[in-house]
Amino acid sequence: MEPPAPTPIRIGIVDDHAMLRKGLAVFLMSYPDLKLIGEASNGKEGLVLCADEQPDIILMDLMMPIMDGITATRHIRHDFPAIQVIALTSFGEERLIKEVLEAGAISYLFKKASADDLANAIRAAQNGISTFAPEVTEILIQSIRKPHSISEDLTSREREVLSLMVKGMSNHEISIALTISGATTKNHVSNILSKLGVATRIEAVVRVLGESINLGDFYIS
Repeated sequence: MEPPAPTPIRIGIVDDHAMLRKGLAVFLMSYPDLKLIGEASNGKEGLVLCADEQPDIILMDLMMPIMDGITATRHIRHDFPAIQVIALTSFGEERLIKEVLEAGAISYLFKKASADDLANAIRAAQNGISTFAPEVTEILIQSIRKPHSISEDLTSREREVLSLMVKGMSNHEISIALTISGATTKNHVSNILSKLGVATRIEAVVRVLGESINLGDFYIS
């Protein structure tokens, strides 16, 4: 007897463009592990969607009437912390990236992303892993190359580890890249979070972006 199929990831779309929502709906239908459970045309409707349907993931546009995506993300993460929000937008301004990450979005992608890239980002978000569009990563790279006094609190190895965290690497991947043990990597990550005064990896990325932390020449591309 075959084991039952895993429960699909339940997804809500919040975007003011009906054709975009329709296109995303068609995309989701092509993946058996993803399921569209509702749509909303602005942030306010998105909050109602979250309350009524309790999706796992919200694909969130940023520029919308009535309530924008950043404000909606902040409310969703406060009221429904189990729901992950992926910013899905056409805009890549540093200010928007910073604000929506601070609001609690786990990932930042552009609407031009391929279907497979978006599907993989949804699966990653379901597991608490962030995904950033290459252009967003480049903005982060430029930010971490700007000097900031807080970098003085980080050791050379911690700056190196933080650079790989910004790339979205897991502890296991960092251990392999730097040829260090898992325990050592975990200790470095813990020290970094403590020194930056944050509790999570995504908050560390926000600090890198928002405060231009200098990681010297340690970024590995």
